[in-house]
Amino acid sequence: MSSFALYLIGMVIIIGGLAWGASMAGLATQWIAMGAIVLLGIGIVTAVSRTRRKDPPA
Repeated sequence: MSSFALYLIGMVIIIGGLAWGASMAGLATQWIAMGAIVLLGIGIVTAVSRTRRKDPPA
């Protein structure tokens, strides 16, 4: 399994835990969904930047 996939799996687990906690705290569903989408986007951008292979020098 690639580092990118592991990073995203971890991010999804974190988002799930935060969403569950927000649900238990009584937050509205639309705010939970919006927060999850934003966090997933941040997670994808971070995963790409951390696992991208650098171009070899010319």
